[in-house]
Amino acid sequence: MQLETTAVHAGREDLVDLGVHAVPLDLSTTYPSRDSREEALRLDAFAEGAQLPGAPIYGRLGNPTVARFESALAALEGLPAAVSFASGMAALSACLLAAVSQGKPHVVAVRPLYGTSDHLIASGLLGNELTWADPADVAAAIRPDTGLVIVETPANPTLSEVDLRALADACGSVPLLVDNTFATPVLQRPAQFGASIVLHSATKFLGGHGDVLGGVVACDESYARVLRQIRIVTGGVLHPLAGYLLLRGLSTLPVRIKAQSANAAELAGRLAAHPGVRRVHYPRLGGPLVAFEVEGDPHAVIAAVRLVTPAVSLGSVDTLIQHPASLSHRIVEESDRHGCGVSDQLLRMSVGLEDVDDLWADLDAAVRSAVSAGARSVPAPVG
Repeated sequence: MQLETTAVHAGREDLVDLGVHAVPLDLSTTYPSRDSREEALRLDAFAEGAQLPGAPIYGRLGNPTVARFESALAALEGLPAAVSFASGMAALSACLLAAVSQGKPHVVAVRPLYGTSDHLIASGLLGNELTWADPADVAAAIRPDTGLVIVETPANPTLSEVDLRALADACGSVPLLVDNTFATPVLQRPAQFGASIVLHSATKFLGGHGDVLGGVVACDESYARVLRQIRIVTGGVLHPLAGYLLLRGLSTLPVRIKAQSANAAELAGRLAAHPGVRRVHYPRLGGPLVAFEVEGDPHAVIAAVRLVTPAVSLGSVDTLIQHPASLSHRIVEESDRHGCGVSDQLLRMSVGLEDVDDLWADLDAAVRSAVSAGARSVPAPVG
């Protein structure tokens, strides 16, 4: 099936046989059974990371609504399985813990990454060791105890891109984890280029409406078992209502991404010609994200927008703008931010579904206002 069809029908294949049209929402935290011997055997299987049909015994072991979202996302990414978590950071944490648990704590990572991801990996908080590497140097950075190579492409917030096939070849037998949050499976399926692990902050485009937190990892079944084991003992489970909302979000994902990408491409072109803009970052892949560096005070742009929403996060139906150096990447050392292209003048914008001319009118006015305010603040020459 085509992606658009999969997005609508994945996770819902049995609804006609159930006699319902909307996906059932199961809010149970526990699942009763009169056969405790059978439950003991099922509990052993869950503890080994198995995904079992039927009642999951307890909500931390699984949930039918959440399982629907996982199977749908796996289908969209073209991978056998997916494991969901309470947030994107919980999903990344599970992958880092998986590497440690398998005796390969060393991680090779390519900057830039989302600021909190950068901090978590570099901190060693979960027992990892880290080597930062440019894409061309990844092969040389891999050691016998390397358990993971991590990359975002397009990257947060500069939207820089990496040749995934070349990077996967450089990884050899080491698993390549690609954060595909920005591209989504609509624009890019990393597994087609050799990635074995695909991570999403589901909070963003998969949900699509700014009203649900979640994370998800698509992978093969053997890796999914390890992640499920970690999820059971750490408890970073996705709430059933979040699973319901995320599955609903997937059904419109292709339509939203295509429309938002068209708006973003148009705004990127207009910004490139704007006298108050130094540089525009827009990926060759396309997509709904635009980053740009302004001549004036970037904080003044944030303060001046009226239609665009000044807020962190991304992927909602409305357009959001934020200053990465102050917010999403504030936790990264200034020298490291600058070293991977996150300048203090950079603004990141997640473009929504509004009329593009309305968005441009707001954005143009905000940038011009910031430039004018900066010009007024410069003292006049004396003499």
